[in-house]
Amino acid sequence: MRVSKANALKRWKGSQRRIGITGGIASGKTSIGKYIESVKNTPILDADMFSREALTANQTIKDTIINRYGRTIVDKENTNSKTINRAALGEIIFHDKNERIWLENLLHPIIEKRFEEELEKHKLSSTIVLIIPLLFEANFTYLCSEVWLIYCSLDEQYERLMKRDGLNKEQAKYRIEAQLPLESKKILSDHIIDNTNKLDLSYPQVEVLL
Repeated sequence: MRVSKANALKRWKGSQRRIGITGGIASGKTSIGKYIESVKNTPILDADMFSREALTANQTIKDTIINRYGRTIVDKENTNSKTINRAALGEIIFHDKNERIWLENLLHPIIEKRFEEELEKHKLSSTIVLIIPLLFEANFTYLCSEVWLIYCSLDEQYERLMKRDGLNKEQAKYRIEAQLPLESKKILSDHIIDNTNKLDLSYPQVEVLL
């Protein structure tokens, strides 16, 4: 996966501190974000939340996805509705790069717009946190004044992902390899939080940066 270094190094230059948190899947991004929220009472904007919002509440998006993949991705427990089964959708996009790119091209403009709306809403906050798993891949670094990478070892990433989502190793592999490698993200980030071990060991690193 190629990412433009010039785009990846773009940063927000305004007075508001915007901490962009990124990392690989299951690296601990959400946990670190929640910790910052608890100690600093800082607004948290989450790309995954905006994505889920689009897949559940945006009828145009849902219709577009269902028209492409058929009813195999509709929640089987509620077949009369248009509730998208995220697990079924994931099985498609993580096995086919072209389908993943198609879905990202559909969702990323909506996610970007939601970030812009929420940033405007919180423009008087001195600090705000943006949790964006595909921060570099989606070219969203321009929204952030600084980028923190939540890092963990590849073995730890596999273990956490398989346990969290009930995946086998092959399923986890497809998801991990769909993102830019953590080692590549390290080069493009401003700060690294090592979250390989217990979360409690990561919090002091966060405190130093705050």
